[in-house]
Amino acid sequence: MLEERLDRQLRIEGWDQRLLDEAKIAVVGDDDLLASLYVMSSSALGLNNLVVIAPRLDETLLETAQKVNPALNMIFVEGFYTHPVMDDIFAGCSAIVDLSRYGLANKLLLEKGFKENIPIVRGFCYEQDNQEGFKAFTYVKGREWQELEQIVSPQNLPSDHFDDSVLDIIASGVVLEETKNILMGQKVSEDVIAYKRKKLTAARYDPHICVVGAGGLGNFVGLGLAYSGFRTITFIDPDVVETTNLNRQVFLYDAIGLSKAEILSERLNKLFGIDAKPLVTYFSIDTDISPYDVIFDCVDNFETRIVLSEKSKDQNTVLISGGANVDAGQVVVYDPRQGSETPAELLGLYDIVDKREIETYQRAGVSCVYQANPAVIMTNQIIAGLMVDSYRMVLDGQQTTPIFYDSTRDRKI
Repeated sequence: MLEERLDRQLRIEGWDQRLLDEAKIAVVGDDDLLASLYVMSSSALGLNNLVVIAPRLDETLLETAQKVNPALNMIFVEGFYTHPVMDDIFAGCSAIVDLSRYGLANKLLLEKGFKENIPIVRGFCYEQDNQEGFKAFTYVKGREWQELEQIVSPQNLPSDHFDDSVLDIIASGVVLEETKNILMGQKVSEDVIAYKRKKLTAARYDPHICVVGAGGLGNFVGLGLAYSGFRTITFIDPDVVETTNLNRQVFLYDAIGLSKAEILSERLNKLFGIDAKPLVTYFSIDTDISPYDVIFDCVDNFETRIVLSEKSKDQNTVLISGGANVDAGQVVVYDPRQGSETPAELLGLYDIVDKREIETYQRAGVSCVYQANPAVIMTNQIIAGLMVDSYRMVLDGQQTTPIFYDSTRDRKI
């Protein structure tokens, strides 16, 4: 059962799940969601041994982590990391993940990493000079250089700090990618990984949102929308849950054989008190999108993506399109007010599909069963978070541009 659950990442060339299974990871968190999101996603990835020091963990995400991976063995110490006397709890750890927002912990952990030759993966969200964003960096001994100043918090002791749940989703995915690279002996980023945009200022309202696809992207888009306060969401997906979905579709953990759209809607409603509804059907040229203010494209094929682009353009509907593979992905926004190209136009999908009959296309069977493509949680999480953040920028009246993510490059975003 465990091997089947992880099947899609076991198909990745060079993947060695044993290195993840046997690793012990220390996580230092703060009074926000970042550590909780990291625990949930790392559990889905198959990191079974975690030691977490944080003042709190989110019960919803912790429960999800334990259900998606019953092999999870986590020691949780409630409090702040403020003194090396606590180091004994980190004995035998392969890496330390520092998600704290106070300089004392940052400095103590960097010193520990230097003295004991332990990699430190640092990630945090920030607000500065009318900008919001996140930074992540992997420290290994020998990288004592000026960029370290960027990742040490100016607040020396624990205190209130900026936090944003959608940025947390993206940042925790980036940090988990760096953790995986450390454990598998792969290249970590040589630069500070950063993402920023103007501070969001617009008042929120309750748009009618349609999410097409309730898989890996759809799960995290739904989570990001719920955290952002959006309540009225429709999930369209014809597929049922199968075991190999579970390494990335975190809210479907015990629903094998049941409808993805129905289970995801039910779980988000229960956990966040929103009004999500399922449509268990294919999205096609005949699907009515007039009830919706925005469409989130979380599909897994170019034909449906072209149909989404054309219908959104015809009806002047905002379209947030995301695509992800094992190590890369992109977000393209169609906003009629900006006169932008549709995702199908910008990405050249018409040339890729090459004159196939879009109007009559219907994907055969359950995609993940019939198309055993490699897939992993991190890119789905990162791209989904960027999709939700792009929509918040649209509502705020900010100009959006296509976002490309590539985990194999130093400049990842």
